[in-house]
Amino acid sequence: MTNYTIKVLDAQNNVRFEKTDAVELAAVFDGEYQKGDKIQLSSSSDKVYTIVKLDDCMDFSFTLLSGVFTIEIPFDEKKMSYNPKAFTGTRHYLYAREALPAEISCRKNLALNVWDCHENTALFPHTSANVETRGESVFASRNAIDGLLANTFHGEWPYSSWGINKNPQAELTLDFGRKVRADEVVIYLRADFPHDAWWTQGTITFSDGSELVMNFEKRGDAQSFKFPEKEITYLKLHSLIKADDPSPFPALTQIEVYGTEA
Repeated sequence: MTNYTIKVLDAQNNVRFEKTDAVELAAVFDGEYQKGDKIQLSSSSDKVYTIVKLDDCMDFSFTLLSGVFTIEIPFDEKKMSYNPKAFTGTRHYLYAREALPAEISCRKNLALNVWDCHENTALFPHTSANVETRGESVFASRNAIDGLLANTFHGEWPYSSWGINKNPQAELTLDFGRKVRADEVVIYLRADFPHDAWWTQGTITFSDGSELVMNFEKRGDAQSFKFPEKEITYLKLHSLIKADDPSPFPALTQIEVYGTEA
Protein backbone atom coordinates (compact mmCIF):
# COMPACT_ATOMS: atom_id res chain seq x y z
CA MET A 1 0.00 0.00 0.00
CA THR A 2 1.36 3.37 -1.04
CA ASN A 3 1.06 6.49 1.06
CA TYR A 4 1.01 9.79 -0.84
CA THR A 5 1.99 13.17 0.57
CA ILE A 6 1.20 16.52 -1.02
CA LYS A 7 2.82 19.68 0.31
CA VAL A 8 2.64 23.35 -0.60
CA LEU A 9 5.97 25.03 0.19
CA ASP A 10 6.83 28.72 0.14
CA ALA A 11 9.90 30.29 -1.46
CA GLN A 12 11.97 29.43 1.65
CA ASN A 13 10.65 25.83 1.65
CA ASN A 14 8.49 26.41 4.70
CA VAL A 15 5.42 24.17 4.68
CA ARG A 16 2.20 26.09 4.01
CA PHE A 17 0.09 22.94 3.67
CA GLU A 18 0.58 19.19 4.00
CA LYS A 19 -1.62 16.11 3.74
CA THR A 20 -0.86 12.38 3.64
CA ASP A 21 -3.19 9.51 2.78
CA ALA A 22 -2.95 5.90 1.63
CA VAL A 23 -3.68 4.77 -1.95
CA GLU A 24 -5.81 7.81 -2.80
CA LEU A 25 -5.18 11.38 -1.65
CA ALA A 26 -7.65 14.21 -2.19
CA ALA A 27 -6.34 17.43 -0.71
CA VAL A 28 -7.76 20.96 -0.48
CA PHE A 29 -5.41 23.87 0.10
CA ASP A 30 -7.14 27.03 1.29
CA GLY A 31 -4.90 29.95 0.45
CA GLU A 32 -3.61 32.06 -2.39
CA TYR A 33 -0.42 30.99 -4.11
CA GLN A 34 2.49 33.43 -3.84
CA LYS A 35 5.57 33.78 -6.04
CA GLY A 36 8.09 31.10 -5.15
CA ASP A 37 5.47 28.65 -3.87
CA LYS A 38 5.88 25.02 -4.92
CA ILE A 39 3.71 21.91 -4.94
CA GLN A 40 5.52 18.77 -3.85
CA LEU A 41 4.26 15.22 -4.40
CA SER A 42 5.93 12.17 -2.85
CA SER A 43 5.06 8.57 -2.03
CA SER A 44 6.16 5.82 0.31
CA SER A 45 6.89 3.56 -2.68
CA ASP A 46 10.06 3.90 -4.73
CA LYS A 47 8.35 3.67 -8.12
CA VAL A 48 4.58 3.73 -8.43
CA TYR A 49 2.16 4.28 -11.30
CA THR A 50 0.19 7.32 -10.21
CA ILE A 51 -2.79 9.28 -11.46
CA VAL A 52 -2.02 12.95 -10.79
CA LYS A 53 -4.10 16.14 -10.82
CA LEU A 54 -2.57 19.11 -9.02
CA ASP A 55 -4.99 21.82 -10.14
CA ASP A 56 -8.73 21.60 -10.64
CA CYS A 57 -8.76 23.11 -14.16
CA MET A 58 -5.98 20.90 -15.56
CA ASP A 59 -6.26 17.27 -16.62
CA PHE A 60 -5.39 14.03 -14.88
CA SER A 61 -2.19 12.31 -16.06
CA PHE A 62 -1.09 8.69 -15.84
CA THR A 63 2.50 8.89 -14.62
CA LEU A 64 5.32 6.97 -13.00
CA LEU A 65 6.28 8.67 -9.73
CA SER A 66 9.91 7.89 -8.91
CA GLY A 67 11.10 10.16 -6.13
CA VAL A 68 9.86 13.57 -5.02
CA PHE A 69 8.16 15.63 -7.71
CA THR A 70 8.25 19.42 -7.36
CA ILE A 71 6.59 22.02 -9.55
CA GLU A 72 6.93 25.74 -8.93
CA ILE A 73 3.70 27.69 -9.25
CA PRO A 74 4.03 29.63 -12.52
CA PHE A 75 3.65 33.40 -12.55
CA ASP A 76 4.07 36.12 -15.18
CA GLU A 77 5.78 34.83 -18.36
CA LYS A 78 5.99 31.27 -17.03
CA LYS A 79 2.19 31.24 -16.65
CA MET A 80 1.52 31.93 -20.34
CA SER A 81 1.60 28.27 -21.39
CA TYR A 82 -1.00 27.34 -18.74
CA ASN A 83 -4.75 27.88 -18.58
CA PRO A 84 -5.20 31.41 -17.19
CA LYS A 85 -7.50 29.97 -14.52
CA ALA A 86 -4.88 27.48 -13.30
CA PHE A 87 -3.37 28.02 -9.85
CA THR A 88 -5.63 31.03 -9.19
CA GLY A 89 -8.06 31.79 -6.39
CA THR A 90 -8.05 30.90 -2.71
CA ARG A 91 -9.06 27.22 -2.80
CA HIS A 92 -7.11 24.54 -4.65
CA TYR A 93 -7.89 20.86 -5.26
CA LEU A 94 -4.90 18.49 -5.45
CA TYR A 95 -5.19 14.77 -6.07
CA ALA A 96 -3.05 11.64 -6.43
CA ARG A 97 -3.82 7.93 -6.35
CA GLU A 98 -2.38 4.60 -7.35
CA ALA A 99 -3.23 3.65 -10.92
CA LEU A 100 -5.62 0.73 -11.32
CA PRO A 101 -4.39 -2.51 -12.92
CA ALA A 102 -6.51 -1.84 -16.02
CA GLU A 103 -5.01 1.64 -16.37
CA ILE A 104 -1.51 0.18 -16.16
CA SER A 105 -2.05 -2.66 -18.63
CA CYS A 106 -4.07 -0.89 -21.33
CA ARG A 107 -2.79 0.60 -24.57
CA LYS A 108 -2.43 4.36 -24.18
CA ASN A 109 -0.49 7.47 -25.09
CA LEU A 110 2.71 6.82 -23.15
CA ALA A 111 4.01 10.35 -23.77
CA LEU A 112 1.25 12.35 -22.07
CA ASN A 113 2.17 14.26 -18.91
CA VAL A 114 0.29 17.48 -18.21
CA TRP A 115 2.54 18.12 -15.21
CA ASP A 116 5.96 17.97 -16.85
CA CYS A 117 8.22 20.97 -16.25
CA HIS A 118 11.89 21.92 -16.51
CA GLU A 119 12.66 21.05 -12.90
CA ASN A 120 10.96 17.64 -13.12
CA THR A 121 13.21 14.72 -12.17
CA ALA A 122 10.64 12.35 -10.67
CA LEU A 123 7.32 12.31 -12.58
CA PHE A 124 7.54 10.51 -15.90
CA PRO A 125 7.30 10.90 -18.83
CA HIS A 126 9.62 13.93 -19.00
CA THR A 127 10.89 16.02 -21.90
CA SER A 128 14.07 18.00 -22.47
CA ALA A 129 15.46 19.84 -25.49
CA ASN A 130 18.70 21.43 -26.59
CA VAL A 131 16.87 24.60 -27.65
CA GLU A 132 13.63 26.40 -26.81
CA THR A 133 12.76 29.65 -28.58
CA ARG A 134 14.06 32.56 -26.48
CA GLY A 135 13.65 30.41 -23.37
CA GLU A 136 9.96 31.31 -23.30
CA SER A 137 7.44 29.03 -21.59
CA VAL A 138 5.11 28.98 -24.61
CA PHE A 139 7.89 27.31 -26.63
CA ALA A 140 9.15 24.88 -23.96
CA SER A 141 9.55 21.17 -24.65
CA ARG A 142 6.91 20.30 -22.02
CA ASN A 143 4.26 21.76 -24.31
CA ALA A 144 4.78 18.85 -26.71
CA ILE A 145 3.33 16.34 -24.21
CA ASP A 146 0.67 18.45 -22.45
CA GLY A 147 -2.24 17.03 -24.45
CA LEU A 148 -3.23 20.34 -26.06
CA LEU A 149 -3.78 20.07 -29.80
CA ALA A 150 -4.76 23.64 -30.76
CA ASN A 151 -2.20 24.53 -33.43
CA THR A 152 -3.63 27.18 -35.75
CA PHE A 153 -1.96 30.01 -33.83
CA HIS A 154 1.19 30.37 -31.74
CA GLY A 155 2.00 31.84 -28.35
CA GLU A 156 -0.03 31.72 -25.17
CA TRP A 157 -2.29 28.87 -23.99
CA PRO A 158 -3.75 26.83 -25.57
CA TYR A 159 -1.49 27.44 -28.59
CA SER A 160 1.77 26.56 -26.86
CA SER A 161 4.31 24.42 -28.72
CA TRP A 162 7.94 23.33 -28.78
CA GLY A 163 9.74 26.09 -30.65
CA ILE A 164 13.25 25.56 -31.96
CA ASN A 165 14.45 29.15 -32.45
CA LYS A 166 15.17 28.39 -36.15
CA ASN A 167 17.90 25.93 -35.09
CA PRO A 168 18.31 23.08 -37.63
CA GLN A 169 20.15 21.05 -34.96
CA ALA A 170 17.19 21.08 -32.58
CA GLU A 171 16.54 17.88 -30.64
CA LEU A 172 13.82 16.84 -28.21
CA THR A 173 14.26 13.93 -25.81
CA LEU A 174 11.30 12.09 -24.30
CA ASP A 175 12.24 9.99 -21.26
CA PHE A 176 9.62 7.46 -20.13
CA GLY A 177 11.42 6.72 -16.85
CA ARG A 178 10.90 2.96 -17.31
CA LYS A 179 10.67 0.35 -20.06
CA VAL A 180 7.63 0.62 -22.32
CA ARG A 181 6.51 -1.22 -25.45
CA ALA A 182 5.74 1.22 -28.25
CA ASP A 183 4.52 0.70 -31.81
CA GLU A 184 3.22 4.08 -32.99
CA VAL A 185 4.22 7.73 -32.94
CA VAL A 186 1.72 10.49 -33.74
CA ILE A 187 2.92 13.98 -34.62
CA TYR A 188 0.96 17.24 -34.66
CA LEU A 189 2.90 19.98 -36.42
CA ARG A 190 2.12 23.57 -35.54
CA ALA A 191 0.03 24.88 -38.43
CA ASP A 192 -0.22 28.65 -38.03
CA PHE A 193 0.23 29.11 -41.77
CA PRO A 194 1.57 31.32 -43.34
CA HIS A 195 3.38 32.45 -40.16
CA ASP A 196 4.67 28.91 -39.75
CA ALA A 197 6.82 26.76 -41.93
CA TRP A 198 6.79 22.98 -41.46
CA TRP A 199 9.19 20.09 -41.49
CA THR A 200 9.19 17.71 -44.42
CA GLN A 201 11.07 15.07 -42.47
CA GLY A 202 12.18 14.16 -38.97
CA THR A 203 13.97 11.21 -37.39
CA ILE A 204 13.39 9.46 -34.10
CA THR A 205 16.20 7.47 -32.50
CA PHE A 206 14.97 5.02 -29.89
CA SER A 207 16.88 3.89 -26.81
CA ASP A 208 17.54 0.50 -28.47
CA GLY A 209 19.49 2.29 -31.25
CA SER A 210 16.87 1.82 -33.97
CA GLU A 211 15.55 4.75 -35.99
CA LEU A 212 12.25 5.85 -37.48
CA VAL A 213 12.33 8.32 -40.38
CA MET A 214 9.07 10.26 -40.69
CA ASN A 215 7.99 12.16 -43.81
CA PHE A 216 5.57 14.96 -42.94
CA GLU A 217 2.89 16.75 -44.91
CA LYS A 218 1.92 20.42 -44.63
CA ARG A 219 -1.07 19.98 -42.36
CA GLY A 220 -2.07 20.33 -38.73
CA ASP A 221 -3.96 17.13 -38.00
CA ALA A 222 -2.51 13.89 -36.65
CA GLN A 223 0.25 12.25 -38.71
CA SER A 224 0.71 8.65 -37.60
CA PHE A 225 3.81 6.49 -38.01
CA LYS A 226 3.57 2.81 -37.07
CA PHE A 227 6.48 0.43 -36.58
CA PRO A 228 7.12 -3.06 -35.17
CA GLU A 229 6.70 -3.05 -31.41
CA LYS A 230 9.90 -2.28 -29.54
CA GLU A 231 10.87 -2.06 -25.89
CA ILE A 232 12.38 1.34 -25.10
CA THR A 233 13.08 3.72 -22.23
CA TYR A 234 13.41 6.96 -24.21
CA LEU A 235 13.39 8.43 -27.69
CA LYS A 236 15.01 11.43 -29.35
CA LEU A 237 13.43 13.51 -32.12
CA HIS A 238 16.06 15.13 -34.35
CA SER A 239 17.27 15.78 -37.92
CA LEU A 240 14.28 17.99 -38.61
CA ILE A 241 14.30 19.19 -42.22
CA LYS A 242 12.45 22.45 -42.89
CA ALA A 243 10.34 22.83 -46.00
CA ASP A 244 11.41 25.30 -48.68
CA ASP A 245 9.11 28.01 -47.36
CA PRO A 246 9.66 31.74 -46.68
CA SER A 247 8.75 31.31 -43.02
CA PRO A 248 11.65 30.37 -40.70
CA PHE A 249 9.31 29.07 -37.96
CA PRO A 250 8.49 25.34 -37.92
CA ALA A 251 7.35 24.02 -34.54
CA LEU A 252 5.90 20.96 -32.83
CA THR A 253 2.51 21.10 -31.13
CA GLN A 254 2.36 17.52 -29.84
CA ILE A 255 4.08 14.15 -29.91
CA GLU A 256 2.14 11.06 -28.85
CA VAL A 257 3.61 7.58 -28.39
CA TYR A 258 1.23 4.62 -28.25
CA GLY A 259 1.83 1.28 -26.63
CA THR A 260 1.80 -0.51 -23.29
CA GLU A 261 3.90 -0.90 -20.18
CA ALA A 262 6.76 -3.39 -20.59
